[in-house]
Formats: sequence, structure tokens, C-alpha cells
Amino acid sequence: MTAKILDGKLVSQEIRKSLEDEIRKLDPKPGLAFVQVGENPASTIYVNLKHKACQQVGIYSEIHRLPESTEEIELLSLINNLNSRQDIHGILIQLPLPSHINSYRALDSINPLKDVDGLNSVNVGYLHQGRPNLIPATPKGIIRLLSYYEIDLEGKNTVVIGRSNLVGRPIAELMTQKNATVTLCHSRSKSLKDITRNADILISAVGNPRFIKGDMVKQGAIVIDVGISKLEDKIVGDIDSETVSEIASYITPVPGGIGPMTIAMVLENTLEAYKKFNS
Repeated sequence: MTAKILDGKLVSQEIRKSLEDEIRKLDPKPGLAFVQVGENPASTIYVNLKHKACQQVGIYSEIHRLPESTEEIELLSLINNLNSRQDIHGILIQLPLPSHINSYRALDSINPLKDVDGLNSVNVGYLHQGRPNLIPATPKGIIRLLSYYEIDLEGKNTVVIGRSNLVGRPIAELMTQKNATVTLCHSRSKSLKDITRNADILISAVGNPRFIKGDMVKQGAIVIDVGISKLEDKIVGDIDSETVSEIASYITPVPGGIGPMTIAMVLENTLEAYKKFNS
């Protein structure tokens, strides 16, 4: 068996084309503000990619790059200003923030209706109550990709590796809401291989290059790779695709899998925020 590719690049292009067609008819346009503190190279790349994607679909966007030395009160003041602006419908703080800034306080300062990353405590609460407002982009992208390929989630034994607030916890909740049976694993989980080999759907979000080998995967499993790492000048994921592809039924590539879906969901969330603002 050779696993079929869950092509996030293809699906995201379809989503972006649909968004572009809808946004073309809108006046004024949706607006999204990116906030980056410090000069983390990866953060700069991610922000630039999202900013470019906004331009391509017709969303107005602006980038606020603040120096590493920015005090928390200065960041909160900027967020407060963006909250009050009528032309900005979404606000995205690029993580991580410098250690002297309380990330939770910064995220909670965003108006929940403008929180396109879905990380404000209000939106996290809504998500776990089963009545989400704005859903974190990467978990939302995973669900949309599985839906596109008509993969039934109900009753599926799903294992999520990684318990971050950005991916692991919300995707576990979303899968539960789709009636999957979910096990959330992390660095302290024991006998991990025994757990993963029982997974109908395996989602890895740990950022450990080629961590998941073929002997950790159930025959015919659906494998979602959220990790991204640089190894020997190559971009690789958590999944050792060479060995896992011979066992899994479906697999996401890195790059070209969940990454493009994440960007597409940021755009979609911005449009959703715009519609709620104008409703």
C-alpha cells in the first residue's frame, strides 16, 4: 500500500479562490492586522506569507512589527487601538512573544470578535462548550481537509500527539465534537507506540523531525502531519514519510499539507469576523 496524499495546497487554493470571489463583491473590504514583536526569522516568514495571501484574495492587511524590547503596556496599547478601528476586522498576534510579555494577557486583550486565531480565552471557552466563534486556524484546517476528502470521523479512534493550545488541545476538542474517540498524548505519555498503533487517525504536532516511524502506525491509518522542522537543509515534518507511506491509507505532505490550510483558514476567519461586524 502507498498512502494517498491529502493535498492541502490544492484544497487551500480552492478555498482561497472562493474567498476571492466573495470578497471582490464587498465594499469596504475586510481588514486584518498582524502584530509581530521581535525579529524571529520563522515568525517573519509566516507573517509575510499570510500578508501576501491577504493581498491575493483582496483582504486589506497591515503589519505592525515592534522591536524585541517593546514593553507589554506598549503592545496592549497597540491592540487596544486596533480593537477600536472600524477598518480592522481581524487581529493576529504572531507567536511566540518575547519572554517578558505575558502571552495570555496579550491574546486576551484582543476583542474576541476580532480574534482570527481563536486564542482569546473567550473563544477558547466557546470552543470547548461546542459553540465556537472563531476557531484556531490550524485545527480548523485539519477538519476542513478531512472533510474535503470525505473521511468519516465518527467513532474513529483518534490519537493526537502534542497538547499545545495552538493545535493539540483544540484539534482534540474538534475531533471529539465530530464524534471521534480521542486520546491526547504528550511528552509524559507512556508506551506511546502502543497507543499510536491503535489509531485510525493519527495527528502529530510536536515539531520533532521524522519522529513517527512506520512501526508506530496502524495499517491503513490516516496520518496528519502538523510538525515542521529543518533537517539537513530540508523542510520535514513529524512523520517519517518514507516508512509511514507504505502503511497509512492517507498522509499529509510537508510542505504542502497543513501549512497552506492554516493560511486559508486565517483568511476565512477574517471574512467571518467581517461579516459578524457588519451583521
